[in-house]
Amino acid sequence: FAAGVMIAASMWSLLIPAIEQAELQGMIGWIPAAGGVILGIAFLLAMDAFLPHLSSEMLPLEGRSSPWLLVLAVTLHNIPEGMAVGAVVAGAMAGDSLVTLASATALAIGMAIQNVPEGAIISLPLRLDGMSRRRSWIMGSLSGIIEPIAAIAMIALYDFMAPALPYLLAFSAGAMLYVVVEELIPETQQGKHSDTGTVAFGIGFIIMMILDVALG
Repeated sequence: FAAGVMIAASMWSLLIPAIEQAELQGMIGWIPAAGGVILGIAFLLAMDAFLPHLSSEMLPLEGRSSPWLLVLAVTLHNIPEGMAVGAVVAGAMAGDSLVTLASATALAIGMAIQNVPEGAIISLPLRLDGMSRRRSWIMGSLSGIIEPIAAIAMIALYDFMAPALPYLLAFSAGAMLYVVVEELIPETQQGKHSDTGTVAFGIGFIIMMILDVALG
């Protein structure tokens, strides 16, 4: 479900506004869109070279990696998501006709939904590692604190970064698409009932698309 939400958000809240914004600035729309997506994917590729993937392999069982490394990985993976929301909010606050607060709200809702399984990815290994239930829950919740921080930073720097908004939106879209393809979709195909994950993906995509288009 989270994967479907993130892909829909990448299209309607990030890539389409990036292309339209670039064209208003006199650029060829697909160039900053494609460049930003490449940069976003490259950013997370570099991150994954040093940090673990967000998968069940990180469970602290049978000598597997420390759950604290997973906490760091999830927290850093949330930076582009916060940047995405911040960029859209900043554009709406600046009066950009292509970016609305309704679109920002839809994107924020999508990110909040997506953060639920990410929080569980952190909390469950910590619980299995011996941490109390309450502390495990708190750590899982705190892993998302970087998102509002990144969003606030984007809003604060918007005046300086407005010309680069098409690239920033596309960068966030690329980073989100990377997370979906690399981390979320493979998880949906584990177990005996992979078709359930596929159906949930479709539902998430449709709901996020309706939210974004209707509210935008």
